Amino acid sequence: MNIFLQFFFSFVASFSFGILFNIPRKHLIASGITGACAWLTYYILLQGFDINPLLSNFAGAIMLTTFSIIFTKKFRAPIIVFVTCGLIPLVPGGKAYEAVRNIVESDYSKALESGAQAALISFSIAMGIILTEMIYELFRNISNRVKEKNHAS
Repeated sequence: MNIFLQFFFSFVASFSFGILFNIPRKHLIASGITGACAWLTYYILLQGFDINPLLSNFAGAIMLTTFSIIFTKKFRAPIIVFVTCGLIPLVPGGKAYEAVRNIVESDYSKALESGAQAALISFSIAMGIILTEMIYELFRNISNRVKEKNHAS
């Protein structure tokens, strides 16, 4: 599928969930951009460079959190506004659905495989978000200490 369509549909998904979650209107476009950029990162790595889904989702989550931090500073809004809406395109709903469907059909080995993949992808996304936020906080704390030290001198 065309990369512009990928961007458009992931933007619409994030934007729409922003409406569903009732976030302030002024944040809807930013949350759509956040989700679209996260999805494009995942999509380009997975399709263009043939990188496995775990690493692609991890990179998408890093992009998601980076854009969320940028928009948090720009709009002075909680980071959760952008992370929650931007996360929607990355969520492994297809794998989770496949796992439940296989349970209903009594195909437990396939259900376990799909469920494990969904769990690993979810873990990969969570680690990408946490790692990016931790690195940002680390640099922010170091920057604040340097500023305090310079002001004290």
